[in-house]
Amino acid sequence: MSRYEIRSLETLGDIETKAVLKASLKAHKELGELKGLALTIPNQNILLATLSLQEAKESSAIENIITTHDDLYQSNYQSQVFSSTSAKEVHNYARALEVGFNTIQESNLLINSNILEIQKIIENNTAGFRTQAGTTLINNETGKVVYTPPQTGEEVLHYMGELERFINDNELSDYDVLVKMALIHHQFESIHPFYDGNGRTGRILNILYLTKTNILSSPILYLSRFINQNKSEYYRLLQEVRDTGSWESWLIYMMQALEETARETSATIRGVIKLMTEYKVVLKKDLPKIYSHELINNLFKHPYTKNEFLVEELNVHRNTASKYLEALVNIGLIEKHKIGKENYYLNKKLYNLLSS
Repeated sequence: MSRYEIRSLETLGDIETKAVLKASLKAHKELGELKGLALTIPNQNILLATLSLQEAKESSAIENIITTHDDLYQSNYQSQVFSSTSAKEVHNYARALEVGFNTIQESNLLINSNILEIQKIIENNTAGFRTQAGTTLINNETGKVVYTPPQTGEEVLHYMGELERFINDNELSDYDVLVKMALIHHQFESIHPFYDGNGRTGRILNILYLTKTNILSSPILYLSRFINQNKSEYYRLLQEVRDTGSWESWLIYMMQALEETARETSATIRGVIKLMTEYKVVLKKDLPKIYSHELINNLFKHPYTKNEFLVEELNVHRNTASKYLEALVNIGLIEKHKIGKENYYLNKKLYNLLSS
């Protein structure tokens, strides 16, 4: 069992090796391109609605909460309609990410009250920070305890207070901002402040910190995809820092995760832009009377759309919305699917792009 001493992050010393900084430069380059590309889409809600759900799906999968894209897009958080329990948990995650992002936009702070709210939405409970001893991290294959986080409520509050200061006070450290993100994530997971939801909350903090520091303008990075695809390495390196005190491998891993997922997310956004252009051309040519930016936005905000979404977002009568959707089916831009008692209209090309 590991006996890891949680140190204040600003006291770690010279951990930015040449290899770490080289990896950081590559990640900065890809993240800069992603940020610029995302800003070319006038309606950011399109990206937030689809890409944040992708991040939520991947992050939840790390905790073995598995949902299909069909269940995901047929569910809706606002109306509290969910196709499965797993889809509900993924939508809770996406909602927590949205709430955290909105808070940062208002205050540019990421404090413990925000973190508590994020975990509350994810877990749908008000348990708050741990106050009871007994929490350990166990190797699922061997059943052995690999790490024991701080046990008392006082310890948890102390370490979370220190982490809060590190997140918000730029004067504490001059580490590269991406290195800081990786350090914050490791520290949070080592404090393990909650009874449940630590992994997902910690991964939301990654994305929120990137928006807080203006590395990204919105929380659209699929960072959890890399972690999910390299899950055993993720857990191994988290523990390696605790066992050896060496940060280099962990930091390089996180820089590579940022670089690769930024590149993949950029490719997805380019695909969305290309599809939106194609749909605009077809709509203007074949259905000029119903063409509008709002209609295009709806089709790309909801891979599965339905009457209610058009009524609300286009401010049209239900019968008008139905006529629009049937007209779009007739020219092949969407497919009609009856699921239970409801008709859903699938943007198949967008669905395939997001599922690939």
